[in-house]
Amino acid sequence: MLLLAVAVLDIAAAVWTATHLAAGGTIGNFFSYFTIQSNLIVIAVWIGIALFDPQGERWQLARCAATLYILITGVVYTVLLQKVAVGIMYPWTNDVLHRVTPLVALADWLLVPAALGISVRLIGWLLAYPLVYGVYTLIRGPIVDWYPYPFIDPRGQGYGPMAIGLVFLVIAFVILAVAVITLGAMASRWRARRASA
Repeated sequence: MLLLAVAVLDIAAAVWTATHLAAGGTIGNFFSYFTIQSNLIVIAVWIGIALFDPQGERWQLARCAATLYILITGVVYTVLLQKVAVGIMYPWTNDVLHRVTPLVALADWLLVPAALGISVRLIGWLLAYPLVYGVYTLIRGPIVDWYPYPFIDPRGQGYGPMAIGLVFLVIAFVILAVAVITLGAMASRWRARRASA
């Protein structure tokens, strides 16, 4: 029920943000933030878990992906965007979308872990969405003359420096994906040992 409650809070924060856009903001731009997309993914997965209590491997993969994406949101915000205006004008919605939801997702992943096993295929599958998001942003940006985040905006820094920065981000995402999978496996083994003790 906790996940459902946080999902409802997350929905409220997203709806409030969508209906109180910053000057010049559009719904298209709103849904083009990775923050919003990752929170919507988490909401969908958590509601599914709360309503159906699924235990299959596909659901655990979905949980892993949702956890990774929202942790990317939290980590990138904390490291790169805390002092940057990113179109979310109200502190409470900002805290819910960038801090509360990532922390709850991490706690859920550790308390109800899944041992998926690290593989290149799994990491590639997990990172496909962030990579597609990056391509989408770089295609859409010149068309609408708007980019959601400064690190993926070539207008001020040029494509070369931006590309270098994005390579480092991809490396960080790979490390984070490995960390999420590893933490799930470690927590799963710990729970199994406790259950058999």
